Amino acid sequence: MSSGRPPAGAGRMRSGRMRRVDEAMRAVLSDAIGSDLKDPRIGFVTVTGVKTSPDLRHARVYVSVLGSDAERQASIDGLRSAHGFLQRRLADELTLKHTPSLSFHYDESVDRGMRISSLVDELEHDAHSSGRRGDGTVTANDAAGGPDARQGRGDANEH
Repeated sequence: MSSGRPPAGAGRMRSGRMRRVDEAMRAVLSDAIGSDLKDPRIGFVTVTGVKTSPDLRHARVYVSVLGSDAERQASIDGLRSAHGFLQRRLADELTLKHTPSLSFHYDESVDRGMRISSLVDELEHDAHSSGRRGDGTVTANDAAGGPDARQGRGDANEH
């Protein structure tokens, strides 16, 4: 009698397989977009990830696009119009029971990463210009009121 649940460990094997399928699809799509698509709307596009449904019927393709918001939207529109060609390319290069239908989505994680990097750089710059170290502690010069407030240039605990 079956309980309707997969055997122990099947979820881990499946997720490993799904990762391999997603990565293979990402590689094929990256190659096809970079070398085979001639749509002038499609600018500098990088496929950052692919997430397929468990039944392999649908795949969300995440892309980053170099350029303005208008160029980003034009590139996404171009990819959406080329989805049939790209699905065919997947079917030709990968042996899958079903070739998933593709949907293209802008990957905002690149923008978030750039924003975080910018904030960290800004904090480091502010910390450097105020005499504070990046970890928020106060340097000896800052604690003593600046470089002219004491004779030594060592630690604040020096005598």
